[in-house]
Amino acid sequence: MSGTETAKIEVWWDMNDCPIPEGYDARRVRPSMERAFEKIGYTGPVSITAYGDQTKTPDHHLLALSSTGVAVVHTIAESTRSVMYRDMVEWRGQNPPPATMMIISDQVEGDFSWDLARLQQRNRYDLFQANSMKSRDDLLLVYYANWRWEQLLEEGGAPPPVANGLSSAAMFYCKSCNFDCQSLNKFRKHLSSYKHGMEVRKQSILSLSQILLFHNLSNKLFCQAQEAINPPDTRLSCVTKRWARNYPATPEHATAKIHVLWDMNDCPIPEGYDARRVRPSIERAFKEIGYSGPVSITAFADQKQTPVHHLLALSSTGVDFSHTLPWVHYSRMITDFEKWTKNNPAPASIMIISDEVASSKYRSTLICRKLQKSNYNCFLAYSVRPFEMPVLVTSAEWLWDNLLAVSETKRNILHKCSESESERVAASTGMFCCTLCLCDCKSLDDFNKHLSRVHYSRMITDFEKWTKNNPAPASIMIISDEVASSKYRSTYICGKLQESNYNCFLAYSVRPFEMPVLVTSAEWLWDNLLAGRISSQDQTYEESSPEGVFSPEIITFY
Repeated sequence: MSGTETAKIEVWWDMNDCPIPEGYDARRVRPSMERAFEKIGYTGPVSITAYGDQTKTPDHHLLALSSTGVAVVHTIAESTRSVMYRDMVEWRGQNPPPATMMIISDQVEGDFSWDLARLQQRNRYDLFQANSMKSRDDLLLVYYANWRWEQLLEEGGAPPPVANGLSSAAMFYCKSCNFDCQSLNKFRKHLSSYKHGMEVRKQSILSLSQILLFHNLSNKLFCQAQEAINPPDTRLSCVTKRWARNYPATPEHATAKIHVLWDMNDCPIPEGYDARRVRPSIERAFKEIGYSGPVSITAFADQKQTPVHHLLALSSTGVDFSHTLPWVHYSRMITDFEKWTKNNPAPASIMIISDEVASSKYRSTLICRKLQKSNYNCFLAYSVRPFEMPVLVTSAEWLWDNLLAVSETKRNILHKCSESESERVAASTGMFCCTLCLCDCKSLDDFNKHLSRVHYSRMITDFEKWTKNNPAPASIMIISDEVASSKYRSTYICGKLQESNYNCFLAYSVRPFEMPVLVTSAEWLWDNLLAGRISSQDQTYEESSPEGVFSPEIITFY
């Protein structure tokens, strides 16, 4: 066990979004939550704080909640979200992990989830959530459990017996006035007091006519009017926006592995730059902030567009290549990230060199969620500084041009590689991978030969797009000697057929020496297929289509 299962559980409950149902015994709220936690293996002590406009909460609910040790906080509806979040941040500062946080609210999206996701990457707590609406996936936050509010309330049994009506731990708070007490009567008096009303004003200056008007009102009406005219600040304060972007290495990450995912489309090698300097520049940048672990680098791009002298130079320094197409290279980077983290458990570091990941929280969602679950460290590099702070919490960030200039001055390293220099590059030590075909090559020659068969990669891409837009059941026909005779060529298609209910046909000019790995419903020799179609064309159309009308076919040539 990690220790979280028996650690404390702190609950923040927005009573405006998730109210106590009519006729429900509020004394059952705590035991219902505790029962739900126990069902999923969490048995630590539970603290609950309920937020809402308590002038609207019936006394019997407040008494029932306080009798079970639930703390009650007065806020107005518009400020509940910001007050809750401020209290969460304060609690996190005083209660390091392991611990569990539960949020009961319908308003976790936006700045709330963005800032909390960044906090979670730094200090990882188990998160629970409950809401009154239909559960929807949060793109950024990782929840270990999620409930509908009504279902959560039905988890417990009978309310616990409580002596004297109030728990000794029960407290009532007014956040506006920094007031607390254990008496409901005192709490009610405070909320209707002149002092509370003046505090809620937040130093706002009222006109003489307003003051005279309020003096003619009862204290309770005065307070309500003050809150309506001068509501508390409802803006949520994102504490992580003040965080720095560069931090020295922690002991656990200083010598750990570092994996670099490099998008060569967003951050290309500058004209005239010696590509052999890329790796030493990156490694030197790491060492300057205290990281000395082994570095692996994978470069993602349409490698047919990468000059040969760059491929040779990068490969000579151990950089691996992944051949992708522009519309799938991001998904290939994420797949590589998932595979690497699976094989290299934390603590370890990951570096993303990409404008797309840095500037789009949606592109970085999966990485963000991974960093919340495990103790991975993150670095970012980009060609243009993002307009907004990335959702990924980084230990260091660089502009791409600045990063390349780390190992030497730009004047010394920006020289164009001549053909003779390319020829003198050391033998390749990097791996060349075509992620479209799941094919690895150890030499640049083999890699180039593979890429020269461009029609095959285009077929696979078309297959991906077509199956995405045409869910099973459906059929696919492959007319190719290469796919029929090579199990490596058919790997991706084979995997797709195992995942979904697609039917497969094959045609080839020469019958394969071995049975194809693809399971087919029919196979033809190409010449026989053409001859069969020509000889029985009319009959085939009439039999396969009603009234002699046949559906149009879509044929793609490669």
